Amino acid sequence: MLYQLYETQRSLIEPFSDLASFAAKSFANPLSLAGQNPLSQRLSASYDLMHRLGKDYEKPEFGLRTIEVLGVEVAIHERIEWKKPFCELLRFKRLTDDGPTLAVMKDQPAVLIVAPLSGHYATLLRDTVKTMLQGHKVYITDWKNARLVPLSEGEFHLDDYVNYVQECIRHVQSKYGNCHVMSVCQPTVPVLAAVSLMASRGEKTPLTMTMMGGPIDARKSPTAVNNLATNKSHSWFENNVIFRVPSKFPGAGRRVYPGFLQHSGFVAMNPDHHAKSHFDYFKDLIKGDDTSTEAHRKFYDEYNAVLDMDADYYLETIKVVFQDFSLVSGTWDVTSPAGKLERVKPSDIRTTALMSVEGELDDISGSGQTRAVHDICTGVPKAKQKHFEAKGAGHYGIFSGRRWREHVYPEVTAFINSHHITPALKAAPAKKAALVKKVAPAKTVTLAKKASPTKKTVVAKKTTPAKKAATKR
Repeated sequence: MLYQLYETQRSLIEPFSDLASFAAKSFANPLSLAGQNPLSQRLSASYDLMHRLGKDYEKPEFGLRTIEVLGVEVAIHERIEWKKPFCELLRFKRLTDDGPTLAVMKDQPAVLIVAPLSGHYATLLRDTVKTMLQGHKVYITDWKNARLVPLSEGEFHLDDYVNYVQECIRHVQSKYGNCHVMSVCQPTVPVLAAVSLMASRGEKTPLTMTMMGGPIDARKSPTAVNNLATNKSHSWFENNVIFRVPSKFPGAGRRVYPGFLQHSGFVAMNPDHHAKSHFDYFKDLIKGDDTSTEAHRKFYDEYNAVLDMDADYYLETIKVVFQDFSLVSGTWDVTSPAGKLERVKPSDIRTTALMSVEGELDDISGSGQTRAVHDICTGVPKAKQKHFEAKGAGHYGIFSGRRWREHVYPEVTAFINSHHITPALKAAPAKKAALVKKVAPAKTVTLAKKASPTKKTVVAKKTTPAKKAATKR
């Protein structure tokens, strides 16, 4: 019922939001009659703010058209490489006709970025993707809004998330021989489970895993998010935050955790900050500060765009990660696509290098929660492990913004490159050995048997008599 009420009020507000947008533009236009009003600038700012508070925010696009690589502008082509009912794997292919740049890009590491499925779209990691493209081939998981997935596609569980990640890893490995994996926030847990299961089966595992701001062990330095999950029972969540999708959407009837509830929770964590941010936006509109107002719009266009999560996935995440702590307790069993129950054993990971990243001021994943991954991945040699704490960075600062670009990214890319194996270099010794074994002996035999005698015969029959004749003369 709550979902239906929300959609009803949103439908009622939408015409007023559109009208406010029209009024804001009218008062902002100095050539219009409304723009001649002495208070036109304040009125335009008021209506603009009213429009943004009432509008519906749809899924943004990544919008990455070009990127600079080694000082050369490179075109970006975004395409879907792999598709499932609840997820698409996007690739950002870099294109250039500059030979030296192309040669360098060819040998750069392939990185799979696993985006969070926790309320926002994968585009929240736009800055992460844009920065990584400077020195890596980049793929990212793009999770779908559950209200757009028909009931005929079935349910989506946490186990399905883990299995999806394994399929994505195998897909990238099939193209480049191997890959590197980055997980940001929520997916650190299922990504670790996916790689652990691959290691337990004896499959090839990624060259590196980079875990950023995730609740590997949510018992450490609990935050408001952790406390909510632990203070409420599993049944409380099922009875109070799970609703069915209204009939107007393709996923009508599906049980979901609505995005608008998740968004309300985000805002409730820092209400004063958001109120101040909107008031500053109002003042910047009056002052005509286009740079600040555009930055505000970009941030909230992303922040306010939320998606619904399948109820089974959401409830299982609450239980496994925040209530039972199954990963660190060693009691987590995952059902494979074949229906086999498999125990998650991080200690089985041995060849994958491991890096953890935390923000000093992270108020979502507390201090030590991500670093705990090193305690349970006992099979990874210490020489292949690294932890980095971003000073002064909050949760979003470790993957977006200035601190990400200037402090976190250099550490992450250095770690990836230090453990990267270029396929061309790996194949070179084998190729060289084959040439020595097959080509070299054949050339030697030919020269010894054919070339040498031929040269001697020519000298004996033709050159020597000529010299003698010359001497007699």
